Amino acid sequence: MVVVTIKGSYIVKPAKLIWTGRVSLSELDQIGTIMHVPTIYFYKPLPNWLTSSNDVVNNFKDSLRDVLLKCNAMGVMFTEAESESKLEDLGDFLSFSEYKYLIPNVDYTVPIHDLPLLLVQLTKFQCGGTALHFMSEWARIARCEPLGVVPFLDRKVLRARDPPIASQCHHAEFDLPPLLLGQLNNDEERKKKANVAMLRLTKIQVENLKNVANEERISTDSGRGYTRYETLSGHVWRSVCKACGHNLEQPTALGVCVDSRKRMQSPLPNGYFGNATLNVIAVSHAERLRKIREAIETVTNAYVRSAIDFLKNQPNLTRFQDIHALGGTEGPFYGNPNIGVVSWLTLPIYGLDFGWGKEIYMGQGTHDFDDDSLLLPSPNGDRSAILAICLQVAHMEAFKKYFYEDI
Repeated sequence: MVVVTIKGSYIVKPAKLIWTGRVSLSELDQIGTIMHVPTIYFYKPLPNWLTSSNDVVNNFKDSLRDVLLKCNAMGVMFTEAESESKLEDLGDFLSFSEYKYLIPNVDYTVPIHDLPLLLVQLTKFQCGGTALHFMSEWARIARCEPLGVVPFLDRKVLRARDPPIASQCHHAEFDLPPLLLGQLNNDEERKKKANVAMLRLTKIQVENLKNVANEERISTDSGRGYTRYETLSGHVWRSVCKACGHNLEQPTALGVCVDSRKRMQSPLPNGYFGNATLNVIAVSHAERLRKIREAIETVTNAYVRSAIDFLKNQPNLTRFQDIHALGGTEGPFYGNPNIGVVSWLTLPIYGLDFGWGKEIYMGQGTHDFDDDSLLLPSPNGDRSAILAICLQVAHMEAFKKYFYEDI
């Protein structure tokens, strides 16, 4: 087990403010994952690295001050820590249990407006390596480079219409997902213990899945083949259903996170800094790949605008917010018999250099929601993939078996 000692926590405030005030949120900013999304990066200093640990910490804090230009001046929580462990003690970096003390702790019982938007922890290992949680543009500033993409902060481009317009669209994503047959609620499923697995798929395995999926594609589908995401999420969905022992009558749902930035008329500005994703669901007993494609293709400009107006008309958004699902019964729950598969396959998550070279490993920091999963690209760009999945303990080994056996 990695033992971490906290040396100190500081509030890092902006070096200068060019604007203060309130930033209005769109309706999409207020649903789904409104908690922090922990990411973790491991670095090893280059052999000729001469910079002292104090200089590294000061560079981090100074560059963070420079990036905080538009805010309320409350600052960012920066934690400095150290460990007697070595990076080699973490093996292949796939054990989430070792990350607990490398990620800043957040108390989600306090009012949300009292929580910092960003928390950073810099941990120095005995071997000189570090692990941290940060914003991507911060790395450019730490290297004394200009911003790559200037953030577009005006969320009004994705606000509800005034007045909201009633739509004929049925937004199944805002309905309660299917329950296990014979159950009246999901209270018992929420209580069951879950754990996390990281599973790798080689490029050949991914291609085999795509080839099989497209060979089986029914004639009513559009001409294009299934995408990598459609193929892999369909495979995860099928494997979960088999592992959980669902019979043919059991309806199940797959949560699909769709980016609407380029689907809007006109497309959202480059660098739009708000949430522009919409979680839609595919519900099926069979033919799951076709259902996934149908769910993704429903996300048009009209559908997104309709969803935003729907949310605007709700008296309370609590039941659409993941923060209330963690250890509770109020928020959305995509556990058994359902599954969520989020794609980071096309995100530029690798190669962030703070001035001491690229990371030796990057991954999600923690993974707490039952039947939630994340698809990550391979860091070497060879079209292989990594699945991080949180599943009930009772079904995990069976899932691993079917996940690889059915390729």
